[in-house]
Amino acid sequence: LRFDEKVRVVVFKSEVKGVFCAGADLKERAKMDDAEVGHFVKRLRNLMDEIAALPVPTIAAIDGYALGGGLELALACDLRVAASSAKMGLIETTRGLLPGAGGTQRLPRCVGIGLAKELIFTGRQIDGQQAASMGLVNHTVPQNNEGDAAYQRALTLAKEILPQAPFAVKMGKLAINRGMEV
Repeated sequence: LRFDEKVRVVVFKSEVKGVFCAGADLKERAKMDDAEVGHFVKRLRNLMDEIAALPVPTIAAIDGYALGGGLELALACDLRVAASSAKMGLIETTRGLLPGAGGTQRLPRCVGIGLAKELIFTGRQIDGQQAASMGLVNHTVPQNNEGDAAYQRALTLAKEILPQAPFAVKMGKLAINRGMEV
């Protein structure tokens, strides 16, 4: 995707109804030794950083659960659209873990330090409406019968981006991202 000039916007969605991304398989992780866990977390962090660094806008269509690494995936995207019934949270502390794929950096940038600390410390899950009120998602929509309301809204948003000058959109993303780091 990084090098395909025809790609103008990337929308991340799930093919599993009711789930955007439920995060890492903790049963699989429990079987890993410390070295394997370190390698696993590093690979996840690198993946999220690669998604965040894509030169085109990325949109997460959250039509269901986005927990742990699933919310970290959504946070790696530029824009987030959620169904009002979606459930989101960095729930790692409820499992004796720490968000390891960028959530501790991206969530505070998105919602502010105090609110990010509260959500991470408590492991609280919030719905799409709550996420919109705190600025975690750009848009929230009522879920439809097909279970893809957020995806449909994400497509509408992508179609608003498509007619804009590709170079200007890419440079706008780069300028915003670099500006957030200084």
